[in-house]
Amino acid sequence: MSPYAQRLWPPVLAAAAAAVIVAMLGAVMTDLGPWYRHLAMPSWKPPDALFGPAWTLIFACAALAAAQGWRTLTWPAARFALCGYFALNASLNVLWSALFFRLHQPHWAALEVGLLWLSIVMLMFTLWRGSRLASWLLLPYLLWVSYAALLNIAVAKLNPS
Repeated sequence: MSPYAQRLWPPVLAAAAAAVIVAMLGAVMTDLGPWYRHLAMPSWKPPDALFGPAWTLIFACAALAAAQGWRTLTWPAARFALCGYFALNASLNVLWSALFFRLHQPHWAALEVGLLWLSIVMLMFTLWRGSRLASWLLLPYLLWVSYAALLNIAVAKLNPS
């Protein structure tokens, strides 16, 4: 294996592993049982089957963004901050699922999703300095969470109790 490949693969594998772990934790928190099925939903909610493929694409793009960011942000403090921001984002992502699906608190989740959205923006700004490509790779995530936030707010309004 070439020296370049030896430097390239560890961040890619680490980012992919982190994305898989976050996706698995989110999936464990997601319970589409009776509580969820009885919620009033807006007419513009996509079918539940769309969420899995959307999140798969988002996590793949996020993993690529993290690996690209690691490669281009070579200063140790910048890399440390990048890892911290991704860890914060991952925690907020899983927390949203826990609030909405496990604790059945769409109102709390609607508040928390704002923090999740801000964490994506923070990642995009951090990555922009080193790699515009890495920053752009997070755009699908930002757009999806923006849509999900609107959906979450609508569900909270339709289900006041």
